[in-house]
Formats: sequence, structure tokens, C-alpha cells
Amino acid sequence: MTRTNLPDDIARRLARPLRRTLAGLWAERTARAFWPLATVVMALGALMLSGMLAIWPGRLGQTLLALLALLGLAALGQGIRTFRVPNRREALARLDATLPGAPITTLTDTQAIGAKDPASAAVWAAHRAREAARLDGLRAPAPNPGLPRRDPFALRLIAATALAVALVFGAGTERGDLAALMPGSAEAALSQSSWEGWIEPPSYTGKPTLYLADQPPGQLEVPSGARVTLRLYGKLGEIDIAETYSDDRTEEAAASHLFKIDGDGQLRIGKDTWDIVAIPDAPPRIQTSGDLTRTLDGEMRLPFAASDDYGVSAGRARIALDLPRVERRHGLAPSPEPRTPITVDLPMPYRGDRSEIEEMLIDNLAEHPWAELAVTVTLSATDAAGQTGESAPVEIVLPGRRFLNPLARAIVEQRRDILWTIENAPRVARVLRAISNRPEELFADDNQYLQLRTAVRELESDDLTAETRDETADALWQIAVEIEDGSLTDALERLRQARERLSEAMRQGATPEELAELMQEYRDAMRDYMEELARREPENRTDEPDQGEGMEMSQQDLQELMDRIEELMQEGRMDEAQQLLDMLQQMMENMQMTEGASGQQGQSPGEQSMEGLAETLRDQRGLSDEAFRDLQEQMNPGAQPGESGENTGRDGGEGRGRDHGGEGGEPAEPGGEPGGGSAQSLSDRQRALEDELSRQRDNLPGAGTPEGDAARESLDRAGRAMDEAADALEQDDIPGALDRQAEAMEALREGMRNLEDSMRREAQSGQDGQQGRLAGDPSGTERSDPLGRRPGGAGASATDGPLEDREDVYRRAQELMEELRRRAGEAERPDIERDYLRRLLDLF
Repeated sequence: MTRTNLPDDIARRLARPLRRTLAGLWAERTARAFWPLATVVMALGALMLSGMLAIWPGRLGQTLLALLALLGLAALGQGIRTFRVPNRREALARLDATLPGAPITTLTDTQAIGAKDPASAAVWAAHRAREAARLDGLRAPAPNPGLPRRDPFALRLIAATALAVALVFGAGTERGDLAALMPGSAEAALSQSSWEGWIEPPSYTGKPTLYLADQPPGQLEVPSGARVTLRLYGKLGEIDIAETYSDDRTEEAAASHLFKIDGDGQLRIGKDTWDIVAIPDAPPRIQTSGDLTRTLDGEMRLPFAASDDYGVSAGRARIALDLPRVERRHGLAPSPEPRTPITVDLPMPYRGDRSEIEEMLIDNLAEHPWAELAVTVTLSATDAAGQTGESAPVEIVLPGRRFLNPLARAIVEQRRDILWTIENAPRVARVLRAISNRPEELFADDNQYLQLRTAVRELESDDLTAETRDETADALWQIAVEIEDGSLTDALERLRQARERLSEAMRQGATPEELAELMQEYRDAMRDYMEELARREPENRTDEPDQGEGMEMSQQDLQELMDRIEELMQEGRMDEAQQLLDMLQQMMENMQMTEGASGQQGQSPGEQSMEGLAETLRDQRGLSDEAFRDLQEQMNPGAQPGESGENTGRDGGEGRGRDHGGEGGEPAEPGGEPGGGSAQSLSDRQRALEDELSRQRDNLPGAGTPEGDAARESLDRAGRAMDEAADALEQDDIPGALDRQAEAMEALREGMRNLEDSMRREAQSGQDGQQGRLAGDPSGTERSDPLGRRPGGAGASATDGPLEDREDVYRRAQELMEELRRRAGEAERPDIERDYLRRLLDLF
């Protein structure tokens, strides 16, 4: 090509983009001219590498090869004919076309006129400089062969895809297969034989599946019961397989072999041999790991330990009557009726490793005929392979309920005799008639006497059957329990029913109004139960000497626990509310009333101050609840007060129907708003509460001590927060008032804790024994409530935590875990409750 008159500097700047543009033109024209040839070549390669030619008849394969060869020659000729070699001028024109105004062409021009005129020359130079500036960042254009327009059916892409598949999966990609790619060589293509094998251990072992081809020949250890799968490919019979596990061998070759490893043996595949060593599955081991313990209501607790090489899947306890050890006298002298041994499922971990298990069997068999008799307990454990291991029989006395009332104890003993054998029925009837000869001196309730006489008549019947005997035994048990517990049984049953209804409502997602109504029902049942519990005789509340320190709660502790449960329900934290409700129910069934917990006589100044601060805290909490309800009414003006059936803002407070105003909380003024008063009335009540706190702070004992000074500082902060809350209420800033009220309540709690520390320090130092005593503790010693916390004045807790650091905290935690395990193992409980208990066990 002729040399252009581009300046040298411009030519150097264009050298690299120009070469790339020229290369792009070569690629573009080559693709346009020879894409048919490339398509034919890729199709031929895919056909040969796939092995199809070896499978088809030889004539068909040869014809197809010839056709593809002719197409390839035609495509080659067409490509040579249409291909045009690109030159530098074409590349320069292509590059110049990518820029606006064609600056490269402009830079090759020369000035035709006015070249000698300085002004005209300057204009021309400025023009060339502007055009040269456009070359900055010049890039070579990408080639555009336009193949989609020339190949509308995408034949080139189809051929490329077929070639890629043949390269990856075709027969020609493996060594030794190239000779089998030509037409008519199907037999050669299929002459290669291969095999694959897997050893799959039992799933319960947790061992991975072994790929046999990756295992070196020689000794191979495999768990007993593993399953071996062999697959043969190619010509069957080419590979020799021999193994010592199959009994029924056939001469006919098969494409697969399946057998199970049940012992040591040998496996040979071709020239490779594996000496298989079967690892046996040892049976599980189980035994008791501690002594049997019991509770007053007959609950037995027997710790045990089990182990297995791959994990224990299930366990059972078999309880059988140990007749030689039974003292055979009175009603036990006759031969007993045959009874099936008791079978109880052992608790197992829901998650984690089961190779080593330490659990506890918890069950209550107090109503069984063998209660308080000699029995043997045999524990058994089963693994996933079905193997069972048993412990040595353990000789125990099956725990029964401890009856302290002599009449109840006598009735239960006669019940045991009729369950021992029905032949004892006449004798038991005579004994029951004798002990109930003077009912007015024995029975507190006439209904108990009438029920006992009915049971006696049943036993004296001539056609007494085993079914009637069992029903009579159940009736005698109920009579004995009612005599033992007195009227407390009905109150406790109502409490349990109220608790079950509340729990079910929480599980089913009841509305807040329904929950509030059920919570009030639970409060009423709790009050009735507490009244009955207070009337019980002291001997009916005794416990076994080895049961440890009794659990005590005051009325205020119970009230605060129920308030906390209702607060959790209102916040939608149903799981926490259910957990606390279960804990409260368990404590109620085992608690003792704290003597003098609510009394006012003999209180020290510290106790009186603590009780006053507790009352102020309740008043502040109720006032905060009312302010929150006013905020709800402002945000939802369409709601009518009273629609939900619960208090709407004035005498509501923490619980439905409870007035948290206390002595300091004034009722709503007549004629006020439907909520029960205006924001101004709330601010006045807040001021009154602040004044009451100021009076209590001035009379606070413990001045001069670090704890007493800290209590005064906390109450000062509470007073300032109350003052700010009153100001916010006057300005109708309810959100701000709620924040200040929360700060005031927190400061109050801190002050009460500091005051409690001050009282405890004085009690320990002996400076003022009466002032150091805690309310509800006549002995002057500190006792703990059922949650393991030390009680404060007027029953207030010294700590906010559920469990305080002390020596018996682990014992208390263990007792709670044992109770959770026992309830989770009771099959009669609803599935949703057992699932919740299992989640609790998983967490802890």
C-alpha cells in the first residue's frame, strides 16, 4: 500500500491499534469463509470420538464418513474462493470509522490554499491538533464475523456441543479405545470389561461407604453386617470374582453381585485379593450407677449407666416381685395372683452421642399392688443391631406413697391385700368394718365414710370379679388420699386444672383477653389452695429426714411470680411463661407456707422500710401500666374501653382486676375520661408517689454504712426519675414518662437490694439481731425460696436472678432437670408438651 502522509508521532500512536484491527479483520474474514468447514470437521470428530461408528453397521458408517468428507471438501473450496486478504488501508479505515469526524483521514490531508498565510496556517494547525486529541484512548474494534446471520440454524453450535460431549463421555477419550473408532469395530469397542464395588457399613455405625477399587489389596477391616455391591461392565465372565460369603453360587455370569459380610472371609476380583476382617458389634452394657432414692409421694429415682460401641438405641427396666423376700403374713400369707412384671422405658438422650449414657429412671408406681414390697429391677439396653444386654437384678423395695394418717395407712394396706389376691376380700371387708366402727371419731367428712362402706359392700358381694375388685381398690386409694390430704386435694386439683387450661390456651394462641380471664381463674385457684394449705395440720406437712431443707415461699413471692407469668404472656413470650408456670406448679405441690411472712407484728425498722419500698414499687409499676394503656388509647382511638373484658387503664396494672395503685394510688376522678382519668391526674399521683418515696428515704435505717448510703443514693435517683416522669405526664409526653418510670423502678430495686445487704450485714455482725432478721424467718437465719434465692423483707427477694450462687444450686438444678426428664417420659402427656420439654432438655 502507498505510504500515508500521517505525522510520525501520529503513526506511532496508531501502530498498536492498527495491528489489532488488522488481526481482527483476519479473524473476521476467516470465520466468514471457513465456518462451514469447521462445522463439518467438528461433526466428524464428534461422530468418531463418540464410538457410534463402532456400533453402527460398517456400510452405514463408511457412507456417513464419505458424505462428511465431501461436505468438508466443498466447504474448503468455498472458503478459499470467498476469502479476501485484508490490507493496512482497510484496517486504517475500520479504525477511523470508530471515531467521530474521521480524525485519521483529516490528519492525512494537506492544506490546499493559504499555506503561506500565517493566520490561515495557524487555523489549520489548530484544526489538526484538535483532531489529534481525539485519538486519545483509541481502541481497536472487536471483530464482527456476523455468523448468526450466515448460520440461522446454529449448525456450528450443534457440532461444537456434540464434539464437547464426545470428548468428555465418548469411548475415544479412554486409553486403548482409539482402535475401536472406525466403522465395523463394535466388538472391539465393547471388548474392554471393568468393574466397580462398594462396601456399605450398617447405617447405625456412622462409618462411610468404601469404594472397593480405592482399597489396596490385602487385609481390610469392615464392620460386621456390612453390605457389598459389585457391578460388572462389558463382557460378562471376563472378570473372575470369588468370595466366601455367598452360599448359592451359580455358574451363569451376572452383571451384579450382592452379599453381606457376617464374619471373616476373602474376596477376589481378577488378580486382586482382599482378606476381610469383620469387626464384631459388641452387645450393649448397662448397670445401676447409684442408690435408689424416693420422694414422699412415691416417686422413685434410680440412676443408671449404659454403653455400646455404636450407641444404645433403647432401654427398659423390668420390675418383678421378689417373693422369697416378701414377709408373708396377714394379707400376704396366701399365694399371690400371677401378675406380669412391670416394664418401664428408660430415658435416653434425644441428641448427641449414645455410646456412653448416664441417665436416671424416674417413675411413680405408688398405686401398683407391689408398692412397698420387695422387688427386683433388671435393666436392659438394646443397640441398633438388635442386641440386648442386661444388668444384674437389683433388689429394692418398690417405693410407695408415704401415708402419715393412721386411718389412710390402714386403708391402703387393706387395698394392697385385695390386690394381692381376691381371696382376701372377705377378710379385708371385716377389717374395714372394724376400723370404721365409730366413724364420727375417724372421718372428717361423712362422704369418706359412705364411700368406704360402699367399698366394703362390694367386697362382701358373692359375685365379686377381678374387674370389680380393681375398681374397689381404686376407690380405696382415693379415700386414703383424701383422708391424708384433707380438703387440700380438691383445691390442688382445681389448681392443676386451672394451670392445664392456661397452658393449653397459650399453646393454642389464645387472645390476650382470654389469657387474662384464665390467669384470673388461676389466681383464684391459687388463693383457695393457699387457704387450704394454711389450715393443714403440722404433721401432714412433715417430710422425710433425708429430703433436705424444705422449700418456703411467702404470699408476696407467689404474687410476684404470677405477675411475672402474666407479664410474659402479655409480651408474647409464651415459652418462658409456660416454663415459669410449670415451675410454680411444681413448687406449689411441694411447698410450705412461710410462717409470719405477711405479718406485721414484731417487724424491725429495716423490715418495715423494705415492705414500704416494695409497696412503692408496686404502686409505680401500676402507674406505669396505666400510662402505657393511655398511650395505647392515643395510638388506637377507635378502640372502645372495656371491649376486651379487662381493665383499660386506671385500675388495671400488672394483672387483670388488680389495683396497683395501692395506698398511694388514687382512683380515677368522677367524670373523667373513659380511661379513668386525665394525664394531669396521673402526674398528680406520680408527685404523690415521689413524696411518699422521699418520706421513706428520710426514715431509711442503716445510715453511715456503705450499703445504707448506697440505698439512699439509689432512692435519690428514683426520686429524680419520678419527678421527670411527672413533668413528662404534665406535658402529655407519655413515651418519655414511661422511660423515666422504668428508670425509677430499676433504681427502686437497686435500693431495696442495698437495704437488704445492709440488714444482712447487721444480722451477721450481731449489732442488732432483731433488725437483721428477715421477714418470714422467725429463727433469724436466712432461708431460700424454691428458686434458691434468699428472701428479703416482707418476702421480697434479695436478688433478681432465678438462682443465686450458693452451695445447693447444683442440687436444685439437678432436681429441676430430673423433673423435666420425668415429665418428658410420660406417654400420657400431650405430644406438644413433651416436645417442649425435650427442647428444654436440649438447651440445658
